[in-house]
Amino acid sequence: MTILSVRHLAAVILAALPAFLLAAPFAYVPNEGSGTISIIDTATDQVVGELPGGSKPRGMAVGSDSRWLYVSDQPNNRLQLVDLRARKLGAAVALGESPEGVSISPDGRWVIAAVEGKNDIAVLDTSTNALAFSIPVRGKNPEHAVFSPNGRLVFVSAEEGDAVDILDFAGRKQLAQVAVGARPRGIGFLPDSSRAYVATENAHEVFVIDTTSFAIVARVKAGLRANGIAVHPSGKEVYVSNGGDANVSVIDTASNQVVATIPVGQRPWNMALTPDGKKLYVANGRSNSVTVIDTASRTRLRDIAVGKLPWGVVIR
Repeated sequence: MTILSVRHLAAVILAALPAFLLAAPFAYVPNEGSGTISIIDTATDQVVGELPGGSKPRGMAVGSDSRWLYVSDQPNNRLQLVDLRARKLGAAVALGESPEGVSISPDGRWVIAAVEGKNDIAVLDTSTNALAFSIPVRGKNPEHAVFSPNGRLVFVSAEEGDAVDILDFAGRKQLAQVAVGARPRGIGFLPDSSRAYVATENAHEVFVIDTTSFAIVARVKAGLRANGIAVHPSGKEVYVSNGGDANVSVIDTASNQVVATIPVGQRPWNMALTPDGKKLYVANGRSNSVTVIDTASRTRLRDIAVGKLPWGVVIR
Protein backbone atom coordinates (compact mmCIF):
# COMPACT_ATOMS: atom_id res chain seq x y z
CA MET A 1 0.00 0.00 0.00
CA THR A 2 1.36 3.44 -0.88
CA ILE A 3 1.85 6.23 1.64
CA LEU A 4 -0.96 8.16 -0.05
CA SER A 5 -3.32 5.17 0.33
CA VAL A 6 -2.44 4.81 4.02
CA ARG A 7 -3.14 8.50 4.60
CA HIS A 8 -6.42 8.25 2.74
CA LEU A 9 -7.46 5.23 4.81
CA ALA A 10 -6.56 7.02 8.05
CA ALA A 11 -8.60 10.04 6.99
CA VAL A 12 -11.61 7.84 6.26
CA ILE A 13 -11.35 6.12 9.65
CA LEU A 14 -11.06 9.43 11.50
CA ALA A 15 -14.02 10.88 9.64
CA ALA A 16 -16.15 7.91 10.67
CA LEU A 17 -15.41 8.27 14.38
CA PRO A 18 -17.68 10.30 16.66
CA ALA A 19 -16.32 13.78 17.33
CA PHE A 20 -16.06 13.13 21.07
CA LEU A 21 -13.48 10.37 20.42
CA LEU A 22 -11.19 12.55 18.30
CA ALA A 23 -10.33 15.36 20.67
CA ALA A 24 -8.39 14.72 23.85
CA PRO A 25 -8.16 14.69 26.72
CA PHE A 26 -11.74 14.57 27.98
CA ALA A 27 -13.14 15.42 31.37
CA TYR A 28 -15.92 13.13 32.56
CA VAL A 29 -18.29 14.54 35.17
CA PRO A 30 -20.70 12.30 37.15
CA ASN A 31 -23.96 14.15 37.87
CA GLU A 32 -25.49 12.32 40.81
CA GLY A 33 -28.72 14.32 40.70
CA SER A 34 -29.49 13.61 37.05
CA GLY A 35 -27.92 10.15 36.64
CA THR A 36 -25.74 11.29 33.75
CA ILE A 37 -22.08 11.82 32.89
CA SER A 38 -21.13 15.01 31.08
CA ILE A 39 -18.22 14.88 28.61
CA ILE A 40 -16.10 18.04 28.38
CA ASP A 41 -13.51 18.56 25.65
CA THR A 42 -10.66 20.18 27.58
CA ALA A 43 -9.31 21.76 24.40
CA THR A 44 -12.44 23.89 23.98
CA ASP A 45 -14.04 23.63 27.44
CA GLN A 46 -17.32 22.70 25.82
CA VAL A 47 -19.68 19.89 26.76
CA VAL A 48 -19.56 17.59 23.74
CA GLY A 49 -21.75 14.75 24.92
CA GLU A 50 -23.64 13.08 27.73
CA LEU A 51 -23.61 9.46 28.83
CA PRO A 52 -25.97 7.44 31.01
CA GLY A 53 -24.45 6.89 34.45
CA GLY A 54 -26.87 4.79 36.45
CA SER A 55 -29.12 6.07 39.22
CA LYS A 56 -26.60 8.11 41.22
CA PRO A 57 -23.09 8.13 39.72
CA ARG A 58 -20.28 9.22 42.01
CA GLY A 59 -16.74 7.82 41.92
CA MET A 60 -15.27 7.09 38.49
CA ALA A 61 -12.20 5.78 36.70
CA VAL A 62 -11.38 5.46 33.00
CA GLY A 63 -9.80 2.23 31.76
CA SER A 64 -6.28 2.40 30.38
CA ASP A 65 -7.53 1.69 26.85
CA SER A 66 -10.23 4.39 27.18
CA ARG A 67 -12.87 1.80 26.33
CA TRP A 68 -14.62 1.53 29.68
CA LEU A 69 -15.69 4.03 32.28
CA TYR A 70 -16.09 2.49 35.74
CA VAL A 71 -18.75 4.29 37.81
CA SER A 72 -19.99 3.69 41.35
CA ASP A 73 -23.79 3.61 41.28
CA GLN A 74 -24.41 4.21 44.96
CA PRO A 75 -28.13 3.38 45.48
CA ASN A 76 -27.88 0.25 43.34
CA ASN A 77 -24.82 -0.99 45.27
CA ARG A 78 -22.83 -1.70 42.15
CA LEU A 79 -20.04 -0.66 39.85
CA GLN A 80 -21.59 0.35 36.56
CA LEU A 81 -19.54 -0.03 33.39
CA VAL A 82 -20.13 2.51 30.63
CA ASP A 83 -18.99 1.71 27.09
CA LEU A 84 -17.31 4.89 25.83
CA ARG A 85 -17.28 3.74 22.22
CA ALA A 86 -20.92 2.70 22.04
CA ARG A 87 -21.94 5.47 24.49
CA LYS A 88 -24.20 3.15 26.46
CA LEU A 89 -24.34 1.22 29.71
CA GLY A 90 -22.47 -2.06 29.85
CA ALA A 91 -22.39 -4.71 32.54
CA ALA A 92 -22.81 -3.96 36.24
CA VAL A 93 -20.85 -5.58 39.08
CA ALA A 94 -22.42 -6.00 42.53
CA LEU A 95 -20.18 -4.51 45.24
CA GLY A 96 -22.20 -4.17 48.43
CA GLU A 97 -24.00 -1.32 50.14
CA SER A 98 -23.12 2.24 49.10
CA PRO A 99 -19.95 2.21 46.96
CA GLU A 100 -18.28 5.64 46.69
CA GLY A 101 -14.79 6.57 45.55
CA VAL A 102 -13.22 4.70 42.62
CA SER A 103 -9.68 4.68 41.27
CA ILE A 104 -7.53 2.66 38.88
CA SER A 105 -4.05 1.23 39.40
CA PRO A 106 -1.17 2.91 37.56
CA ASP A 107 -0.76 -0.12 35.28
CA GLY A 108 -4.49 -0.14 34.46
CA ARG A 109 -4.98 -3.71 35.71
CA TRP A 110 -7.16 -3.05 38.74
CA VAL A 111 -10.10 -0.82 39.60
CA ILE A 112 -10.89 -0.34 43.27
CA ALA A 113 -14.00 1.02 44.95
CA ALA A 114 -14.58 2.02 48.57
CA VAL A 115 -17.70 0.22 49.82
CA GLU A 116 -19.10 2.13 52.78
CA GLY A 117 -21.63 -0.41 54.01
CA LYS A 118 -19.16 -3.31 54.07
CA ASN A 119 -16.10 -1.38 55.26
CA ASP A 120 -13.97 -2.89 52.56
CA ILE A 121 -12.30 -2.16 49.23
CA ALA A 122 -13.69 -4.08 46.28
CA VAL A 123 -11.16 -4.91 43.55
CA LEU A 124 -12.14 -5.43 39.92
CA ASP A 125 -9.83 -7.10 37.38
CA THR A 126 -10.03 -4.99 34.21
CA SER A 127 -8.92 -7.91 32.03
CA THR A 128 -12.21 -9.66 32.82
CA ASN A 129 -14.28 -6.81 34.27
CA ALA A 130 -15.17 -9.15 37.12
CA LEU A 131 -14.81 -8.75 40.87
CA ALA A 132 -11.50 -10.35 41.88
CA PHE A 133 -11.27 -9.91 45.64
CA SER A 134 -11.85 -7.45 48.46
CA ILE A 135 -9.68 -6.04 51.24
CA PRO A 136 -11.30 -5.22 54.61
CA VAL A 137 -10.40 -1.95 56.33
CA ARG A 138 -10.53 -1.03 60.01
CA GLY A 139 -12.02 2.41 59.52
CA LYS A 140 -15.77 2.95 59.37
CA ASN A 141 -17.49 4.21 56.22
CA PRO A 142 -14.64 4.37 53.66
CA GLU A 143 -15.15 7.27 51.26
CA HIS A 144 -12.15 7.31 48.92
CA ALA A 145 -9.64 4.60 48.02
CA VAL A 146 -6.63 5.84 46.05
CA PHE A 147 -3.55 4.09 44.66
CA SER A 148 -0.13 5.58 45.24
CA PRO A 149 1.54 6.43 41.89
CA ASN A 150 3.92 3.47 42.28
CA GLY A 151 0.95 1.14 42.78
CA ARG A 152 2.23 -0.32 46.05
CA LEU A 153 -0.12 1.31 48.53
CA VAL A 154 -3.78 2.18 48.73
CA PHE A 155 -4.87 4.96 51.07
CA VAL A 156 -8.48 4.87 52.24
CA SER A 157 -10.27 7.73 53.97
CA ALA A 158 -12.52 6.43 56.76
CA GLU A 159 -15.22 9.08 56.71
CA GLU A 160 -16.69 8.20 60.12
CA GLY A 161 -13.48 6.83 61.60
CA ASP A 162 -11.44 10.07 61.48
CA ALA A 163 -8.55 8.02 60.11
CA VAL A 164 -6.74 6.89 56.99
CA ASP A 165 -6.30 3.16 56.41
CA ILE A 166 -3.11 2.21 54.56
CA LEU A 167 -3.16 -1.02 52.55
CA ASP A 168 -0.41 -3.14 51.02
CA PHE A 169 -2.11 -3.84 47.71
CA ALA A 170 0.03 -6.78 46.58
CA GLY A 171 -0.26 -8.37 50.03
CA ARG A 172 -4.00 -7.63 50.17
CA LYS A 173 -3.77 -6.50 53.76
CA GLN A 174 -3.84 -3.41 55.95
CA LEU A 175 -0.47 -2.10 57.12
CA ALA A 176 -1.44 0.82 59.30
CA GLN A 177 -4.10 3.26 60.35
CA VAL A 178 -3.30 6.95 60.80
CA ALA A 179 -5.56 9.15 62.89
CA VAL A 180 -6.33 12.47 61.18
CA GLY A 181 -8.94 15.20 61.56
CA ALA A 182 -12.70 14.75 61.57
CA ARG A 183 -14.32 13.36 58.42
CA PRO A 184 -11.41 12.69 56.04
CA ARG A 185 -12.31 12.92 52.37
CA GLY A 186 -10.10 13.45 49.32
CA ILE A 187 -6.62 11.94 49.00
CA GLY A 188 -3.76 12.77 46.63
CA PHE A 189 -0.12 11.71 46.33
CA LEU A 190 3.02 13.45 45.22
CA PRO A 191 4.19 11.98 41.87
CA ASP A 192 7.10 10.15 43.55
CA SER A 193 4.67 8.52 46.03
CA SER A 194 6.61 9.94 48.98
CA ARG A 195 3.74 11.83 50.60
CA ALA A 196 -0.03 11.75 50.69
CA TYR A 197 -2.31 14.75 51.23
CA VAL A 198 -5.64 14.11 52.96
CA ALA A 199 -8.45 16.67 53.25
CA THR A 200 -10.54 16.60 56.43
CA GLU A 201 -13.96 18.15 55.98
CA ASN A 202 -14.93 18.87 59.56
CA ALA A 203 -11.42 19.77 60.73
CA HIS A 204 -10.89 22.14 57.76
CA GLU A 205 -7.31 20.91 57.42
CA VAL A 206 -5.07 18.93 55.10
CA PHE A 207 -2.91 16.27 56.72
CA VAL A 208 0.40 15.40 55.05
CA ILE A 209 1.49 11.78 55.59
CA ASP A 210 4.92 10.29 54.90
CA THR A 211 4.28 7.07 52.95
CA THR A 212 7.32 5.25 54.37
CA SER A 213 7.00 5.95 58.07
CA PHE A 214 3.22 6.66 57.94
CA ALA A 215 3.88 9.66 60.17
CA ILE A 216 2.02 12.96 59.86
CA VAL A 217 4.69 15.43 58.78
CA ALA A 218 2.52 18.54 58.40
CA ARG A 219 -0.96 19.92 58.97
CA VAL A 220 -2.14 22.67 56.66
CA LYS A 221 -5.06 24.92 57.53
CA ALA A 222 -7.43 24.96 54.57
CA GLY A 223 -10.83 26.57 54.04
CA LEU A 224 -14.22 25.63 55.43
CA ARG A 225 -15.14 21.99 54.74
CA ALA A 226 -11.98 20.94 52.92
CA ASN A 227 -12.94 18.13 50.61
CA GLY A 228 -11.34 17.27 47.26
CA ILE A 229 -7.61 16.94 46.57
CA ALA A 230 -5.71 17.24 43.28
CA VAL A 231 -1.92 17.17 42.90
CA HIS A 232 -0.08 18.99 40.11
CA PRO A 233 2.02 16.68 37.88
CA SER A 234 5.11 18.66 38.88
CA GLY A 235 4.47 17.82 42.54
CA LYS A 236 4.97 21.47 43.45
CA GLU A 237 1.35 22.30 44.23
CA VAL A 238 -1.65 20.60 45.81
CA TYR A 239 -5.19 21.89 45.31
CA VAL A 240 -7.91 21.60 47.95
CA SER A 241 -11.60 22.31 47.36
CA ASN A 242 -13.30 24.08 50.25
CA GLY A 243 -16.99 23.19 50.11
CA GLY A 244 -18.14 25.77 52.64
CA ASP A 245 -16.13 28.66 51.22
CA ALA A 246 -16.76 28.11 47.49
CA ASN A 247 -13.07 28.26 46.69
CA VAL A 248 -9.92 26.23 46.10
CA SER A 249 -6.76 26.57 48.18
CA VAL A 250 -3.33 26.15 46.58
CA ILE A 251 -0.71 24.52 48.80
CA ASP A 252 2.98 24.92 48.03
CA THR A 253 4.45 21.49 48.75
CA ALA A 254 7.92 22.84 49.56
CA SER A 255 6.62 24.87 52.49
CA ASN A 256 3.24 23.18 53.05
CA GLN A 257 1.64 26.62 53.18
CA VAL A 258 -1.42 27.95 51.36
CA VAL A 259 -0.12 30.39 48.76
CA ALA A 260 -3.34 31.25 46.88
CA THR A 261 -7.12 31.00 47.09
CA ILE A 262 -9.25 30.84 43.95
CA PRO A 263 -13.05 31.39 43.91
CA VAL A 264 -15.18 28.71 42.24
CA GLY A 265 -18.86 27.71 42.28
CA GLN A 266 -20.97 26.66 45.24
CA ARG A 267 -20.10 23.46 47.11
CA PRO A 268 -16.92 22.51 45.24
CA TRP A 269 -16.29 18.81 45.58
CA ASN A 270 -13.85 16.57 43.71
CA MET A 271 -11.42 17.82 41.04
CA ALA A 272 -8.99 16.76 38.32
CA LEU A 273 -6.08 18.26 36.38
CA THR A 274 -5.28 17.92 32.71
CA PRO A 275 -2.24 15.65 32.14
CA ASP A 276 -0.05 18.69 31.41
CA GLY A 277 -1.18 20.35 34.63
CA LYS A 278 -2.25 23.54 32.89
CA LYS A 279 -5.92 23.43 33.88
CA LEU A 280 -7.83 22.30 36.95
CA TYR A 281 -11.48 21.25 36.67
CA VAL A 282 -13.61 21.60 39.80
CA ALA A 283 -17.08 20.04 40.23
CA ASN A 284 -19.47 22.51 41.92
CA GLY A 285 -22.28 20.44 43.40
CA ARG A 286 -24.71 23.21 44.18
CA SER A 287 -23.97 25.31 41.12
CA ASN A 288 -24.44 22.42 38.66
CA SER A 289 -21.23 23.48 37.00
CA VAL A 290 -17.53 22.82 36.58
CA THR A 291 -15.09 25.67 37.16
CA VAL A 292 -11.94 25.72 35.00
CA ILE A 293 -8.83 27.17 36.63
CA ASP A 294 -5.63 28.26 34.89
CA THR A 295 -2.97 26.82 37.21
CA ALA A 296 -0.14 29.07 36.02
CA SER A 297 -1.95 32.33 36.76
CA ARG A 298 -4.15 30.78 39.48
CA THR A 299 -7.22 32.38 37.98
CA ARG A 300 -10.75 31.22 37.25
CA LEU A 301 -11.14 30.94 33.49
CA ARG A 302 -14.80 29.97 33.11
CA ASP A 303 -17.70 27.92 34.42
CA ILE A 304 -19.20 25.09 32.37
CA ALA A 305 -22.83 24.07 32.92
CA VAL A 306 -23.22 20.33 33.45
CA GLY A 307 -25.91 18.10 34.99
CA LYS A 308 -27.47 18.24 38.43
CA LEU A 309 -25.21 17.84 41.47
CA PRO A 310 -21.83 17.07 39.85
CA TRP A 311 -19.77 14.95 42.28
CA GLY A 312 -16.33 15.01 40.70
CA VAL A 313 -14.19 15.00 37.57
CA VAL A 314 -12.02 12.37 35.89
CA ILE A 315 -9.71 13.31 33.01
CA ARG A 316 -8.06 10.98 30.52
